Amino acid sequence: MIHETTDTTAQRVRAACEQLLASGLDVTFTAVAATSGISRATCYRDRSLRSVIDTYRSRHGELLTITRLADRLDTLTQTVEALAAKVRKQEEELRALKRTAATRPTPKKNSD
Repeated sequence: MIHETTDTTAQRVRAACEQLLASGLDVTFTAVAATSGISRATCYRDRSLRSVIDTYRSRHGELLTITRLADRLDTLTQTVEALAAKVRKQEEELRALKRTAATRPTPKKNSD
């Protein structure tokens, strides 16, 4: 079952992360779950909540997390797919131009 994040849930997670950082504690999924009252499983499963937690974790020293890697991979994949679509479109346009050029009669040169 996929959980949809509500604004309130995300706010609770952010508040828990802020509280942990203010207390000098590590921001971990277990600590955020305990502080926010949201289950650890929900924090892991819900991608937006994971992203919030990972953002706070990266501020506290963990630079690259699985979620951040997955987000970067998604972004790169979307970029590559957009570029590939653009290249395919341009290739089709080139083929159409070549067909048009091939079907036009060549102008005859005047021999004076």
